[in-house]
Amino acid sequence: MSPQADYATIVEAFSRFRDAEPEPKGELDHVNAFTLVVAVALSAQATDAGVNKATRELFRIADTPEKMLALGEEGVIEHIKTIGLYRNKARNVIKLSRILVDDFGGQVPSSRAALVSLPGVGRKTANVVLNMWFKMPAQAVDTHIFRVGNRTGLCPGKDVDAVERAIEDQVPAEFQQHAHHWLILHGRYHCKARKPMCGTCIIRDLCAFEEKVIQPA
Repeated sequence: MSPQADYATIVEAFSRFRDAEPEPKGELDHVNAFTLVVAVALSAQATDAGVNKATRELFRIADTPEKMLALGEEGVIEHIKTIGLYRNKARNVIKLSRILVDDFGGQVPSSRAALVSLPGVGRKTANVVLNMWFKMPAQAVDTHIFRVGNRTGLCPGKDVDAVERAIEDQVPAEFQQHAHHWLILHGRYHCKARKPMCGTCIIRDLCAFEEKVIQPA
């Protein structure tokens, strides 16, 4: 874990992220809040590309909790069986659809506590939905963000909860809405786990990582 970067370094780093990608977007396909919840829940231990391929037809025919319930668990399985843990995920999709219909009038709630009460929806999934759909400055920390936060020193922490708090506490408000997207994209395409592309990194001079790979990967 690198030491916590100072305020000026954090501001400069996120200013560069913003200049490079002013409006970063999540890479999971969805058409409404419900399909976003389902897509993020399905993405656990799966790639966004794999989830998008599996849900393309699923969301065409079942883009509401009511339609998902009508499709049924076996119907969901037929669409998502290329995704890891598909049986358990299909079961959770049906369960959360039932709860949304019975307890929330078929609408996705805008409360973290309500979201995490849904089967298959953890804090990270809830934060993605709050950020991407409800435009709240919630920080969804995954393995990419955990790695980037600790390598760079921008938001270090011993676990994902600590990194989430570090982003909330250390990153200025003007960057909060897009902070987790900038960090995840940086980790996914530049600050990679095994071969970080330090040679072409836009924050290389600000980064606290001591084992920089100077040549582009």
